[in-house]
Amino acid sequence: MNIRYEAAVLVPVYRGEDNELRMVFIRRSEGGPHGGQIAFPGGKHNQQDRSMLDTALRETREEIGIVTDSIEVLDKLPVVQTLTTGFRITPYLARIIPSKHWCIEEREVVEVLEVLVRDFAMPETHGEAVEQFSNCTTPQHISFYWLGLHRVWGATYRILKPIVPRLLANEWTI
Repeated sequence: MNIRYEAAVLVPVYRGEDNELRMVFIRRSEGGPHGGQIAFPGGKHNQQDRSMLDTALRETREEIGIVTDSIEVLDKLPVVQTLTTGFRITPYLARIIPSKHWCIEEREVVEVLEVLVRDFAMPETHGEAVEQFSNCTTPQHISFYWLGLHRVWGATYRILKPIVPRLLANEWTI
């Protein structure tokens, strides 16, 4: 797949009042190449963005209203490419101060999901399927996490899978 778009996402994590580690996801609005999918806040790089980190911070502010003062970037994670839509995504892990009331950009985001990180370590949240994508000649095997009735798959899954055990092992101070 040729890279057509550069993008960046924020992987927001925080400890709740119960000391449980949580991660913030969005469910994208219908329409567009990733419509309806579970994702991290983020999007396409603009020429006005000085860096991919600026892209992730700007998109996070626009989509769910987290201001930069509430974000501490902990690490730049490995770049991931989408397999069907031509995006190269630079993810950044960040500790956040969560909002009591998310300010959602309704054209882009249907809802914000705050998920316990430990839930992704439970075997019952793991799934596999065979999917036929319009730009592929053969069905593709995909792995995913269940998040309620939704699947976390594709680039979001590939960003998430290697960091779950690291987060649970307290590799980063959160």
